[in-house]
This record gives sequence, C-alpha cells and structure tokens, in this order.
Amino acid sequence: MKILHRHRNHLTIIPRDQHIISRKDISKNALKVLYRLNKAGYEAYLAGGSVRDLLLGKKPKDFDITTNATPEQIRKLFRNCRLVGRRFRLAHIIFGSEIIEVATFRGHHKMIELQESAMESTLIGHNGMLLYDNIFGSIEEDAQRRDFSINSLYYNVADFTLRDYNSGIKDLQEGTIRLNGDPETRYREDPVRMLRAIRFSAMLNMNISHETAEPISRLARLLHNVPPSRLFEKAIKLLQTGYGETTYRLLCKYQLFQSLFPLISCNFTKHGDSYIEQMIIRVLIKSDYRFHNNMRINPASLFSAMLWYPLLKCTKKLIQKNNLSYFQAFSLAINKILDEQCLTLSIPKRLTTLMRDIWQMQFRLLCYQGKNPKKLMEHPKFLDAYNLLTLRAEVENDYKLQLASKRWNEFQFTSSLQKNNIFSAFNKNRLTPNRNRT
Repeated sequence: MKILHRHRNHLTIIPRDQHIISRKDISKNALKVLYRLNKAGYEAYLAGGSVRDLLLGKKPKDFDITTNATPEQIRKLFRNCRLVGRRFRLAHIIFGSEIIEVATFRGHHKMIELQESAMESTLIGHNGMLLYDNIFGSIEEDAQRRDFSINSLYYNVADFTLRDYNSGIKDLQEGTIRLNGDPETRYREDPVRMLRAIRFSAMLNMNISHETAEPISRLARLLHNVPPSRLFEKAIKLLQTGYGETTYRLLCKYQLFQSLFPLISCNFTKHGDSYIEQMIIRVLIKSDYRFHNNMRINPASLFSAMLWYPLLKCTKKLIQKNNLSYFQAFSLAINKILDEQCLTLSIPKRLTTLMRDIWQMQFRLLCYQGKNPKKLMEHPKFLDAYNLLTLRAEVENDYKLQLASKRWNEFQFTSSLQKNNIFSAFNKNRLTPNRNRT
C-alpha cells in the first residue's frame, strides 16, 4: 500500500489506485451532499461504517458524512435539511425515503480546563460513567473520537483518496476489532460500545483484540446505567439483523447478556442445556434464517420465545405462594415478567401487547375445542403463536406439543374436508396443558 505522507496523528493517505472504493457504489444523494459541501468551501468526507463496508465489498445500509461545517451552516445549504439531536446536533438531509446523515467533526474534551475549573468531580458520576459532552473539532480529533479503528476511515470525493488515522485498514485486513484510545475510558464514556464491539465481531466475523476485550466482563455492570429504551434499540440490532446466534454466544461469553436479560440468565445451566437456553438458540437460528431470506421478523415473536420459560416458572411460583388457579397465576405472571424485564431493557407497549397475545394463544392452540379453527387462524398473531408452539415442541420433545404443532400445520395446508377430519380427531384427544413444565 502506497503511503503519501504521515504526521503526528499517524495519518495514512491512500490514493485511488490503492483501494477499491468507486463512486458508482456510493449513493447518488450522498454524492450530491458531498459535492455541495465541497463547492461551498467546506471539508466533507464519507465516513465510518459505509467506508468500512465498501472496503469489505459489502453494500452499505447507510451513507454517513462528516464535515467541518456546523449544523447551522449545513442547514443554510440544504432546504431539505432537518437538525436533530440534543447532546450533539446532526443534520439529516432528506431525499424521499433516503436520509443522509451529516455530522460536524467531533472534538476532544478539554479535560485540563475542566480540572482547573474545579469540575473534576463531575467527570465521573456515581455510577462510574463519564459525564462530559461532545464538542466540535477537527477531522484529526474526529478520528480519535470514533469508537473503533475500522470506523475511523474517511473517503474524500474531491481527490478519491482514503484517510486512515488509526490503522483501520490494517485491522480490516487482519480481521481485528480494536477500540481507539484507552478501552476502559471509552467504555465508561459510553457502555454501549461494549455491545457494539460484540455486534461488529459477529457481523463482520472478526476477532476482538485482547486489550479491547479485556475490560468488558469487568465493566458489564455499566449497562445498568444505560436507559432501558436505548438498550432495547441495541438489542434489536444485536439479535435481529442476521447474526443473532453468534452474537448471543459472544454476549454470554463477556457477561453482557446477563445484564440485558437477568430474568433469563439466572436460569442458565453449566452445560447450556436447559429449555431456556435451547429455546434461545433455536429462535435465534430461525430469526437469522428469516433475515437472510428477506422474510418478516417480529421482535415480539423473539422476546415471547425468550421469556416463555421464565414466564412458566413465575406462574408456578405464584400458584404455590398464593393458591391461585393456573390461569389467574399465568395472567399475573405475564404482568410481573414484563415489568421486571422492562427495568433493564424496555420493550415498547406495542410489542408487549403482541407478546401477551402470543402467550395467551398457547393454551388455545394446545387445547383447541372449538368448531371453527379457521377463526382462530384469522387472529393477527396466529402465525407467531404457532411458531412458538412449534419451538416448544422441538425443545421439549413433548408428545402433546408435537401433536398440536403437527395438526395446526396440517390444517393450514389441507382442503376443507380434511380440515374437519383433523380437528374432529383433535377434539377427541382433548389435549390439556402440562402445568408443571418449566
């Protein structure tokens, strides 16, 4: 690789003939934004994950731009601009359904000035997280503020060169996830970076460097201080974007899954063979398959499967403690499980409503006694409930579950006459739920 020049920030400039990025692989709207910023006299670069993905031969999901223009200056250049964000203002340039995000270079924190102003005690909160905020800076400072070396890459449309400030190209070639700066400090700034390290490792099939990985298990507790709503958003990216099974195993390895899902992890076994652990693996494998085959993925279906066995365990405890009927205890357990889970990872109400339907339909699917099963199939959550029933049958290897799963499957794909025969036989055997299963 040809190096044009270096300076104190270890900048490597890579000319066009030494990399594979071409303008034809970049969004036309992103190019419009880059050209207009350059024409107005500002520096502007394609940056971060889009550059990383282009170098890996992947199609970027988004094209993000960074510049020395301030948000207000950007807004003056683009009528289709909307400013978002409170802590750090971003410009969204809207082209129909495509949004090009433009960020001003981020700067270093003025630690010395803060200390001299007697503000040192405010830098670290009682929970161990660093509390200072973002400020604008230069491209060199922006590169150091980015989380991983492979995301500190900049493509300059003016001369088609790549700017690499943190040996990101080398780490891409070696398949290494490496944090910029001191890992512990960076994790304390934003504990979600630990989740991002796991996500990139799984998604890009790369190894996390030793110095980047070492503090993770020790600092996993910091996730408790991240807003539960933000953790929900990150959990969706971790588990439902095609690499869920690998991500799950890495989260467990580094003690992060335990912080996200304490209700689930408290039931883990030494050999990973409990119903709960088997269910998680199976539902994530199916979710990964659906993602890679462009099939619908419903977060409510994922979370209802993951929390099913904790729900049954809670139901059993309520029966023993309060002498309730099974269905009374089950209804109370649903509320209790959802309330406890939302303390660490806040599942939105629109999804918890669907989860309730999926859970409550399990008994109707297992013990169906009506005369019109087609009506039950018309329920909006029938397929998700049926999928959970099938997963339970696979995990538990239980005859009643397998029979119910088989009959509902046959019913979906047979003629009207055969459907009547299926459920007349079904009702003769009147399946009842196994209430001792945990």
